[in-house]
Amino acid sequence: MHEMSIALAVIGQVEEAAERTGDVTTVRTVRLQVGELAGVVPDALSFCFELACAGTVLEGAELVTDTVPGRARCGPCAHEWAVGMPPLLSCPRCDGSSTELLSGRELQIVSVRWEDGRTHAPTRQPIPEER
Repeated sequence: MHEMSIALAVIGQVEEAAERTGDVTTVRTVRLQVGELAGVVPDALSFCFELACAGTVLEGAELVTDTVPGRARCGPCAHEWAVGMPPLLSCPRCDGSSTELLSGRELQIVSVRWEDGRTHAPTRQPIPEER
């Protein structure tokens, strides 16, 4: 279950940001963007996140996931479409197969809410993919 490694990576990044801030005692909310093509099951990620937060500054924090739909663009005709699941990667207009994936693979921390109520966007860097 790679959702546990993702949860641990998120917790690690938030703990580092909280440590840099210096006065954070509790993290209330972590908001993530999760692309529908990222291969992440949001419910499984939430479950793993809750387990992995035990004993950390994130214990009891809410994980909010915002799903980013997959979108693609056809190279030959420039048509854009929602790829859906399972993904349709050939152009529905011209049946072209030279497509560019525009969105849907995101996996990044968007914001963190500390105990003090301020909202912070620590890095907006993608979470490293599991190897």
